[in-house]
Amino acid sequence: MTSRVLGLVRDQVLAFMFGAGNATDAFYVALRVPNLARDLFAEGTMSAAFIPTFTRRLTEEGRDAAWQLGRYLITALIVITGVLVMAGILFAEPLTRLFARDFANVPGKLELTISLTRVMLPFLMLVAVAVACMGMLNSLRRFFVPALSPAMFNVSLIASAFLLVPVMPRFNLEPIMAIAFGVVVGGLGQIALQYWALHREGFRYRPALDLADRGVRTILGLMGPGTVAGAAVQVNVLVNTFLATSQGTGAVTWLTFGFRLMYLPVGVLGVSIATAALPVLSRQAARAETAALRRTVSQGLRLMLVLTIPATVGLIVLAEPIVRLIFERGEFTPLDTRATAVALACYAPGIVGYSTVRLAVPTFYALGTSLTPAYVSVGSIALNIVLNLTLVRILGYQGLALGTSIAAVANATVLLVLLRPRLGGLDGAALATCLAKIAVAAAVMGFALWTAHIWLTALWPDPGFVRLAVMVGLEIAVGVAVLAGMAGLLRLAEFKTAATLIVRRLRH
Repeated sequence: MTSRVLGLVRDQVLAFMFGAGNATDAFYVALRVPNLARDLFAEGTMSAAFIPTFTRRLTEEGRDAAWQLGRYLITALIVITGVLVMAGILFAEPLTRLFARDFANVPGKLELTISLTRVMLPFLMLVAVAVACMGMLNSLRRFFVPALSPAMFNVSLIASAFLLVPVMPRFNLEPIMAIAFGVVVGGLGQIALQYWALHREGFRYRPALDLADRGVRTILGLMGPGTVAGAAVQVNVLVNTFLATSQGTGAVTWLTFGFRLMYLPVGVLGVSIATAALPVLSRQAARAETAALRRTVSQGLRLMLVLTIPATVGLIVLAEPIVRLIFERGEFTPLDTRATAVALACYAPGIVGYSTVRLAVPTFYALGTSLTPAYVSVGSIALNIVLNLTLVRILGYQGLALGTSIAAVANATVLLVLLRPRLGGLDGAALATCLAKIAVAAAVMGFALWTAHIWLTALWPDPGFVRLAVMVGLEIAVGVAVLAGMAGLLRLAEFKTAATLIVRRLRH
């Protein structure tokens, strides 16, 4: 939550300083290149491939053997990503032209994007090492520090905005270049925070590489198809970025901010549940405890449903006031607010799909299968491309967000259908009951939110920042109260479980 809130603050700072103009469009397209490689190669895939293997080595052979596997992997990642970074810097111009050819229609915009890309590409190497550290800590059941480490990235960007932006013109550099430097410093910060925690656990890094090691071969073998399996989200975002560059100034930024707000519940709720479940799934799969594995997956899915479906409805109903409260100041105009809110509302249905994929794909990995989610991912990407090419002609940039959401839900649905026979079922009756109850509860909550919004808007037709914050806070409070009441009325046990876990965690 800390990392995600700081991420929102980071976006607020960038929106205030640069608005939704050429500079932010260039920055987000340039960041998309290392982010794509990071998310495909490092963050999701490597965690899902590494954690089960590291956990098995830790369980069977002890910490010293597990530490050695960690050293092998970090060294391999440095070598592989180092080659990718150098190639990316060398071919930054044709790569950027491929993603954002329409930027050439605006004087200086494409050139700025190329320069930003070259500066930020080393972030790929840094975050790959950071993710390896995260995998080791999660395998040791240490979740707080790795979950907090992305905060270092956001703190770096916020600090760079205030400290470096004013001095960039002295060096004949665009102000947005300061944010690119902050990206690299943030990657270093993610490593530093987690290495400190690993050092306390007894890990010492020394360059070492043994490609013949059984664990290294297993990880690299899973990462090949795993990269394809985890590609759907990021390739679909890349497709959106490519198509959005033809939708005029601001479209890339509107979609980026809308996606970030949509992904906040995924990052806080879906990723948290999946991250905590993965080591448990790995141990249960290693012991061939199929019944326990099925219960863990089913419980995780039901927890996600009771948290993400209300979040989806809430973001759709309150999209515009939330965007206005968070972003509308400085260079970010009311037009930008309305455009970003539409993108957010179209992205929101994908929350359930993205969260489910976060749990389903690692479950396949824990079962030793990576090809199935890879095939499903390829199908999802193809569906997303077809939908986006169709919807962008009908709806414009918002059609890109809607197509991505539909593809995400389809991806999750197919994965669950294929996972079911491998686990001997998914407790389908319990899942269906939970889904029906939370859908009814969320619908009533949505009506209450809309009614509260209409009433408060009539009371305060042109609110300032403070009144707007009070309005949004009251509306959310009404929504939570109605949702809790409906959950109690419908006897939704999973909601009570989720609420108990959240309250317990906040108290401690």
